[in-house]
Amino acid sequence: MLALASVAALGFLMGSFLNVVIWRVPRGESIISPPSACPACGTHIRPQDNVPVVSWLLLRGRCRDCEAPISARYPLVELGTGAIFAVMALRFGLSAELPAYLYLAAIGVALTLIDIDVKRLPDVLTLPSYVVGTVLLGIASIDEPHMLLRAAFGAAAMFAVYFALCFAYPAGMGFGDVKLSGVLGLYTAWLGWDVWGAGLLLGFFLGGFFGIGLILVKKGGRKTAVPFGPFMLLGALLAVLFGHGLVDGYLDLTTGG
Repeated sequence: MLALASVAALGFLMGSFLNVVIWRVPRGESIISPPSACPACGTHIRPQDNVPVVSWLLLRGRCRDCEAPISARYPLVELGTGAIFAVMALRFGLSAELPAYLYLAAIGVALTLIDIDVKRLPDVLTLPSYVVGTVLLGIASIDEPHMLLRAAFGAAAMFAVYFALCFAYPAGMGFGDVKLSGVLGLYTAWLGWDVWGAGLLLGFFLGGFFGIGLILVKKGGRKTAVPFGPFMLLGALLAVLFGHGLVDGYLDLTTGG
């Protein structure tokens, strides 16, 4: 229980950092300097006002100096990241692969919100994830190198699927989605081809379901631009957490096993 709480606390801290990443990366700004400041008055945020979730609550969602409102998204990102970290810890325990999937969770939160905000998946976040993911999963695969080999094939295969779709219908998918697909293929295939398949299909299912929902409530049409990255990431997350069970349940249902 203490370990789980520690991982969740790490997630809260990571969420605070991700808020900086989500705001600055699309604007081409450094995530290191200058220190975080109120966008309204420019005053640097004091350390005591930068405690995840707690500070926002104590300040009642307003800047200490100018009382400008602070978006509720900041604590929600911190809470959400902490929750995802905790779920990953429940899924993998304190194992060698946990750091790899915590990294996936963190980068997934950042990419999801950036894609929603600016409809773009920055290369500066996506491309290094190939290297980081390979290194972290490689460490976890020291005793079972075939898992890393499968992950590499999975990355290439999912990239190929998305590349073909982008080539066939470039108006319906950006190349940022293609570059992200290889990262998700890496992480899902490491767990097994069934998880890889679930991650691939769930992304399209969730995206299609959302698009149909927009049409039904008359908030969009067939040509409405919807960022697909969040659905890819959510599909991969669900596959990582439940992929084996989902595939087994589907096979039992369809084959009567």
